[in-house]
Amino acid sequence: QVHLVESGGDSVQSGGSLRLSCVVSGYTYSTYCMGWFRQAPGKFREGVATIDSDGRTNYGDSVKGRFTISQDNAKNSLYLQMQNLKPEDTAMYYCALHKDYCSALRGLDYNYRGQGTQVTVSS
Repeated sequence: QVHLVESGGDSVQSGGSLRLSCVVSGYTYSTYCMGWFRQAPGKFREGVATIDSDGRTNYGDSVKGRFTISQDNAKNSLYLQMQNLKPEDTAMYYCALHKDYCSALRGLDYNYRGQGTQVTVSS
């Protein structure tokens, strides 16, 4: 069974930084797309960033230049380094996994996701 567990969410002031982590267990295939998406109250889910098993990355327009997605396969972990945080970044952040390359992902239709970690940015 595949499990994803996020951590690292916190309350910070505008301009601050946070690093989110996600530990994955139970997935044994070599091909995947992993990503972060977020959802704020009353808003649609928004894709933040993706990285696939070949290391290709992609970012949402609202976070380009501020967020960096990375992975450590030895630790079965996914990370999201967030810098220059803004109040509009406030949301629940979810780690997710798709059983194919990111090019095959349709919208945010991942196969698995975690329970989320809350990020709150105050002005």
